[in-house]
Amino acid sequence: MTTDVIVVGAGPTGLMLACELALAGVATRIVERRDRAQPDSRALTLHPRSIELLDLRGIAPRFLALGRPVPGWHFAGLNTRLDFSALDSRHPYTLFLAQARTEALLEERARELGVDILRGHAVAGVRQDAAGVEVDVRGPGGGATMTAAYVVGCDGARSTVRTAAGIEFPGTDETVTGILGDFATVDADDPALRRAQAHGVLVAPLEDGVTRLVLIDPARMRVPSREPVTLEEFRASLTGLCGSDCGIGGPRWMSRFGNATRLAARYRSGRVLLAGDAAHVHFPAGGQGLNTGLQDAVNLGWKLAAAVQGWAPPGLLDTYDAERRPVGRAVTENTEIQTLLAELPLVEPYAGPARALRRLLDELLTMRDVNRHLAGRVSALHTAYPAPAGPDTGPDTDALTGRRMPDIALTADGSPATRVYELLHDGRFVLLDLMPSDAEPAIVPAAWAERVHAVVVTPQGDHPELSGVTEVLIRPDGHIAWAGRSTDPQQRRSGRIRALAAWAGADRPRTSA
Repeated sequence: MTTDVIVVGAGPTGLMLACELALAGVATRIVERRDRAQPDSRALTLHPRSIELLDLRGIAPRFLALGRPVPGWHFAGLNTRLDFSALDSRHPYTLFLAQARTEALLEERARELGVDILRGHAVAGVRQDAAGVEVDVRGPGGGATMTAAYVVGCDGARSTVRTAAGIEFPGTDETVTGILGDFATVDADDPALRRAQAHGVLVAPLEDGVTRLVLIDPARMRVPSREPVTLEEFRASLTGLCGSDCGIGGPRWMSRFGNATRLAARYRSGRVLLAGDAAHVHFPAGGQGLNTGLQDAVNLGWKLAAAVQGWAPPGLLDTYDAERRPVGRAVTENTEIQTLLAELPLVEPYAGPARALRRLLDELLTMRDVNRHLAGRVSALHTAYPAPAGPDTGPDTDALTGRRMPDIALTADGSPATRVYELLHDGRFVLLDLMPSDAEPAIVPAAWAERVHAVVVTPQGDHPELSGVTEVLIRPDGHIAWAGRSTDPQQRRSGRIRALAAWAGADRPRTSA
């Protein structure tokens, strides 16, 4: 069985990547060891940048219809919340939506795009050479070998793909564990429930009257994550923390999780790539894991499609590691900080100083600039890729290069009003010509016409970051590839051509190289 790309793992990252590849016309197969979708949801949230990425593809309304917006979020469970509502986005909130729902919606979209999803098949081996990859799978009907141009491991922390590729996964083993449980009954009127929240217990209402509780019990926080959680343990932990078991009953799912933190030594080894938990694992502080994986997928999708289809400029696929691995490192570092802030108040002799540190950080987060800075990092709205990470665009590299393009409102002569993200629904590059209508329009030469949508527009509202900018080339993942500031027609054209050649390649015959 041959396809262009094999994605291993049908979690949110693998499904999102498959959607991106299929949208670009790449034949994609997902191989998933489970024979059915996971009914339980470890993750519960979509952060602002993830919602923006769904909006980039025109599917955000599906998720918004089922989720619940929450304007504030937390850092290390501090009392002062991160204010996402102050961020520059059409989606300045966390969307409370169970992971199972997110996966179901992404699978629906993947099937609409023609992705082949093969469930109940485990990967037993991966081999690669200059021509492609071979993936050995085992399923109910026996074993088989699949071939493709590339394989992407989205198969979690114990990734078979990563191991087969010989990619190191350095980091630290778990030292702290917490427990979570989804309960059909919780006594909402029990005053102990409020005391529990004051002791760091997360209380989150789910669907169908189910309530999730998440906690770290000082008496049990060294128990290995592989040990199952019992209802008796959960009740004892709650009673020890707040004097009552809060009337919990009817457990739907209980699990233990740890703070093992690891980052892949590289995200690419030849024709093998990693994304999501296969590339980075950490304590689930701030709900960043699923979101980071979705953002990996959208960064990788168009670049991998370019490599498969033969038009990728030199070095384009390597920018995936150059851009996303530093993000993975930043996420693992901030979750380690959050783990310490949650753990140390429970451990003598650090408890007193740690509680004082938390009070200080609470005070700092009341400062608008501090709060906005940290909210921008956790939400990923402030993620910007350094200009040197991309192909060389010559002397026209601008301060905007690598930054996320805001979803500003636009008008064009003779066309209905639109906004930037609506122009990116088909996954192509977008070239915004911001010059007055009487100037020479930005023309995209035929070599790039199929991959770049050029439009002459006028931004609506005040956007000081675009002051003096005459053209913007936006990547399919919504980040700025190039910004031009010249008003001279010849200089505009030469800068545009350099940017297009550097990022959008040129016409080449289809190849699997």
